[in-house]
Amino acid sequence: MDGHHLGQIEQIMKALYKSWSSDSSSKWSQDNPAKGQCGVTALVVNDVLGGEIRKTKLTEGWHFYNFINGKRYDLTVSQFKEDTLYMDIPSNRDEAFSDTNEKQYSYLKQSVINHLPFSNRKLH
Repeated sequence: MDGHHLGQIEQIMKALYKSWSSDSSSKWSQDNPAKGQCGVTALVVNDVLGGEIRKTKLTEGWHFYNFINGKRYDLTVSQFKEDTLYMDIPSNRDEAFSDTNEKQYSYLKQSVINHLPFSNRKLH
């Protein structure tokens, strides 16, 4: 991934940290803001940067993340105390959406877009 995309990932991470809240996941807490955010975050990152959605089976259930230009981006890995053993199982938007709802998704997407300097603010 070139420097341009890496810069976008950094900007998306900053936007996510500003956006994650109880409005984007009922499991959110101030102590663990990434908790419960994997599906909704994978969807929003997919909206902004494209790529694929992948998943890994964990004790708590499926964990979703992004795969862009041949590289894994798990922007919610900070919610876990243990290391994650990635399976990189191909997934899709429908499966990731099963981890969230329309209200949480719409909130997070709009908030992230509002915090991104490079977004065109007209993503579907």
